[in-house]
This record gives sequence, C-alpha cells and structure tokens, in this order.
Amino acid sequence: MSDDTLDPGDPAGEPSTSCGECESVASPTHLDSPRPSLSSDISPSTSEERGLLSLPFEILAHIASQLPAQCVIDVLPKVCQVLGNVANDSTSWQLRARKVIGSRAGFPVGPRENFDWPAACVEMEELITCWTGGVHHVAKQIREEEEQRSQEGAQQRAGQDGRLAAEGEEQVDGVRVAAQEVVYGADEGMDMDGDDGEMGVNLEMGFREGAIMEEEQNHRMVFNAQEQQFAFPNLQELMLYPRNQNNERQAELPQHQSLRSPSPPSTALEFFTLPSAHIAHVNSVLLLGGEGAVCATASRDWNVKLWDLQESPNGTERHNLLGQGEFNTHRGWVWCMASQGSLLATGGFDKTVRLWDLQAAGAARGRIGTGAAVLCLSCQPDVLLVGTFDKRITMYDTRAGDQLVESLSLHVNAVMCLAADDKFIFSGSKDCTVCVYDRRAAKVLKKIRLKSYLLSMSYSGSEVWAGDNMGRLHCLSMHNGVLNPPSQFNVGHTALITGIHRTSGSLYTCSSDGTIKVHIPCAPPRTLCTLDHRAGINGLSVEAGVLAAATGDLSVEIWRPRK
Repeated sequence: MSDDTLDPGDPAGEPSTSCGECESVASPTHLDSPRPSLSSDISPSTSEERGLLSLPFEILAHIASQLPAQCVIDVLPKVCQVLGNVANDSTSWQLRARKVIGSRAGFPVGPRENFDWPAACVEMEELITCWTGGVHHVAKQIREEEEQRSQEGAQQRAGQDGRLAAEGEEQVDGVRVAAQEVVYGADEGMDMDGDDGEMGVNLEMGFREGAIMEEEQNHRMVFNAQEQQFAFPNLQELMLYPRNQNNERQAELPQHQSLRSPSPPSTALEFFTLPSAHIAHVNSVLLLGGEGAVCATASRDWNVKLWDLQESPNGTERHNLLGQGEFNTHRGWVWCMASQGSLLATGGFDKTVRLWDLQAAGAARGRIGTGAAVLCLSCQPDVLLVGTFDKRITMYDTRAGDQLVESLSLHVNAVMCLAADDKFIFSGSKDCTVCVYDRRAAKVLKKIRLKSYLLSMSYSGSEVWAGDNMGRLHCLSMHNGVLNPPSQFNVGHTALITGIHRTSGSLYTCSSDGTIKVHIPCAPPRTLCTLDHRAGINGLSVEAGVLAAATGDLSVEIWRPRK
C-alpha cells in the first residue's frame, strides 16, 4: 500500500467532532505521514445525503480500526471511494499498529520509508489471534501497562518511592516493565569502530560449537578418502549428546520418547508431531512451497527427508533424499538447509553441499565440495552462499552446479550464520564480529565487534535480526546503503538462540534452553507466547503462519492455523 491519498480539492473547513477519542486519533504527534483530506472534502456535501459516509474522516478511520486488517484491505475499497481512502491512509495503519505495540515501543525498528504498514498490521493481527486468542485482549493489556507506567512516572516526579510494583520488574530505557510480560531492554556490548583487538569470549559454547570442533578433529566420523569408507558414529552416544553442553536433561530419555506434547496456546492453532523417522537428532527444519505444505528435516543420521503436511493430519513422509548409488543424503551430519524456488540446498559436516530438485521429487541436482564443514547457507536467485568452518564465505552459480563465483575471507574464525540479498551479505562469525559486505561495490561496508557471537540470522525488508550464544537478540537495519546503529535486546532466553525468523509483523525465536518464543518485532520486542520444552530446540522454520521446530528429543513439532 502507498502512503499517497486522494486530493479532491481544497478543504471547505475543519470538521468538528464530539468524540474525544477520535480527536486524539486525528492528530497524533508521533506519526510522520501526511493526513488525508478531511471528511468535508470526500463525503457528500448535499444536505439530503446522510449516514455513515457523511461522518468526518477521522471517525470513519476509527470505525474501520475495529475491523480486522484483512477486511479493511479486501472489502472497504470495493464499497466506495470514501472507504477506499480509509484503507489507503498510512496514518490510520500506524495508529492501528500502535494499539497492539504501545506508544513507547519503536516500530518498525528499521527505516519507516517505504515500510508496508498494511501488510505488517495483517501479520501482527494474525499472529496475535493465533498465539494469544485475540487482538482486543492484547490492546487492553497494552493500555493497562501504559497507564501503570504513567502512574509510576508521576510518583517518581513527585519524589515518591519508585520501587517496582512486582518482583521481577526491571528498568528499560527509563521505563519499568514487568519481566514476565514481554518488554525487555536493550543491552550494551557492541563496538562499531571495527577494532580487531582480542577480546574475551564466553567458553560455554553450547553444543553447536562443540559439535563443529569435534567434526574437524574427526572424533565422531572416520573418513577414509582413498577407500571411500565411513565409520558410522556410535548412535547411542550421538543421540544422547546434548546440543547445549550445559543441558544434560535430554540424556536421561529413551530414544523416541516424547518429552512434551504441548497444547496449542489458542483454539486458532492445531498441533501435531511428525512420525518418528530419523534415528538421531534433527539439526534443521525448513518449510517449503510457499504455503507451509512441505517440510524438510535434516538430521545427524546423515539424512534429509521431505514431508507432506497436508495429506494426513500428522504429516506423511514423501522422500528420503538420496544421490545415485548413495545410501544416505550426506556422509556426515546434515547441519543446514536453504531453498530458492524449486532448488533445495543441504550442507553437512562431510564438507559438501548437495543440491536437490523439488519439482522432480527431490532428485539429485548437483554436489559441491567445500573443503570444510558447512555451517550455514543462503539461497539467492541463481547464487548459493556457503559459510564454512574454515572462515570463508563462498558463492556458487547453481545453474552450473559447482561453479565458483567468488570466495570471501571476512572473518578470522568459523562463519556461523549468513543472510543476503542482491545488494548486501550479512555474516556472523565465531570471532564475535558481524560483517556487512556490499556486493555491488565488492567491499566491506561495516564490521561490528560484539561481546558474543551470532548463531542464527533472519533478513527481510531492510532489517536483519540475529540471535547469539548468550541468548540475546540483535537487530541491524540498512537505510539508503548506510548501516544504522545496531540494537540489542534480552527477551528471556537463557542459552544460545538456535533459530530465528522475522517478517514485518512477526518474530519467532528458539533456544537450546528449551523455549520457543513468539514476538512482535518492535524495539524492544513484545513477547506474545512462550512454549516450554524439557529438551533444547535445535531450529525452527516459519511459512504462511505454519511453525516447524526441531526439538532435542528427535521429534519435529508443527503448529499451524486451524482451517
């Protein structure tokens, strides 16, 4: 939707309104979009015409704000031009977003220019409906929180005791927020000057780093390059090895015992677990096809499987991806996946990337040797970016199989996560740096040093959200080719963040602490729901409202909107 509004002519005069609430909506001081023409310009001017369309524009906008966002987009423009103007008014959409975010949270975190407010509002309302049960409940909660903060602020100004009302509250940018509620503060801990000096690194790395180091030292897989023979790891030891070295809870469980079968947080969602098919932990999940109808699962049992989520209530296994003459998808742990169109790329500890054709029932399409364990992938049209343990980012032309396009050395340690578009490459490394590479200028645009290292990353629009090994979130945004100062948030995860997915109106995170959290992507993020597991979460994927999560008990859990 565009911010432009119709200009039917000079206003005949300012309309009056007796509704105080609508007056406050009509002139928000914190919104930056121009106001549309007033009701006297766009409503019928003859005295004979009366009714809804004769009301001031501000009142019409307030009435429309009570309708679902999707209804405003789909229905109102078909009724008449006046209601179509309401649906096209950017300021009304910003006010709608404020109802569920609050006046003190920053949204969007990145630049407001060209931000798609209608799409963001639709996503936020669908997210809230699925994960909390209702938009009005959240809006009421926001109002109550802001009233409480205003009262506390007045008490502080009067010199009264500023003690927190409930145990667990903390100070966030001068605002008191309940820790069990949602809003958490931004932390210190980043350096934008690109200093390359040594800095302390938390050695409690979690399983992801430990597993990488073990692979490089060949502690678990034995590969004889001459005889093409592989010694399969000890499965019992493999499955009991926790992803997070601090989390020993998984080790006490039988092989296929489900740790938890959580109930959906609202009746708008249905939940099921894919039938057990892997014989080791699932490291990565990826929803495919645009509608969340197909799920790919990558496991430490060296295999990748494709699942049809629509044919049966609990999903049906369709294919185990195998090359010609192969008995497994890879010859080592499969660690990451990425897709673009009909192409699926899988990367593993066997130092290869395998390409698969989804339109041909998962037929093998190519194999790329990388020379080191593959830790992250990013698929762009005709280009595959690969981050490896040997500190490099390599780009391949997927139309030509393994044709190398470019190789970059941007870090001094393993590349843990990647995100890219046709302009920039964002990469996070074990060396505690984030690098922004300008693809068109072929140079490093910025290098940021953190006090932690990133393990997961999601890039959409102009914002990059990432999770680190300390359980914190980081947000970077680009505006006209310039990197804005990064933000850092604590949303309650207590261990490394293994997966993250962000769109304009939703944010999902998972952690080896056994939690999945659903947030609104504002600053600071507002958490709507937390799903608890006794085992860690290895990764997640979100598509069309469907959430897939790989848990530490060998299972893959699916949440999706109820039809």
